[in-house]
Amino acid sequence: MLIDSHCHLDFDALSGDLDGVLTRAKAAGVDGMVTISTWVDKFAAIAAIADAHENVWCSVGTHPHNADQELHIRTDDLVRLSEHPKCVAIGEAGLDYFYDNAPREAQATGFRRHIAAARITGLPLVIHSRAADDDMAAILEEEAEQGAFPFVLHCFTAGAELARRGMALGGYVSFSGIITFKNAEEIREIAKSVPADRYLVETDAPYLAPIPHRGQSNEPSFVRHTAERLAALRGVGFEQLAAETTANFGRLFSKAGIA
Repeated sequence: MLIDSHCHLDFDALSGDLDGVLTRAKAAGVDGMVTISTWVDKFAAIAAIADAHENVWCSVGTHPHNADQELHIRTDDLVRLSEHPKCVAIGEAGLDYFYDNAPREAQATGFRRHIAAARITGLPLVIHSRAADDDMAAILEEEAEQGAFPFVLHCFTAGAELARRGMALGGYVSFSGIITFKNAEEIREIAKSVPADRYLVETDAPYLAPIPHRGQSNEPSFVRHTAERLAALRGVGFEQLAAETTANFGRLFSKAGIA
């Protein structure tokens, strides 16, 4: 059993063939997935996808690219919407200094509101962090002093120091198809070192399709390629990796009810 802990089933590349996407995922041994929110104002559409399909869950949150456009979303809004039965996480939220599509102050403000929602609800915060390692680690450590909150550093592309500091706070690290890319040796080294009880797999579909599907639209069935490569990197069998990542998912995303 594999779980794709992060995909975007509402995006056009997947929503137009949703039945086919889910059928192919099942055939590949992917028995569940979380479709991740990028706009709180579009949460109803995300929730409807989760409601319509068994073993599809959702999150509620604002992607950092959109942070300045959803500053009207407050912590209590996130908490209220997260009460939906199929909503198992807060986010994705965080910092993206690679594109800087939103002012950094707005990104930080929104991120802290999401952290507060994760702290209140106990739901895991799905964190997007790109080219912002120092500020990300500083905010996580500062906020942790106000009270613990569960989180995962999704689609990990940062340095080893952020992984170390995140895990020191109890966080998890999720790996995508990037670990199959030719120029991702640093990420592969980090993937080998994360403890067996702290890592997840994901697609971030429709983006970042792994080899051998590089250049295609990604989909949840392709998480198997990432899992197979990760198992080889870590020197374990595929079945063991599937069991470990599914157990980790069940522990972190406990509302999903995966034992």
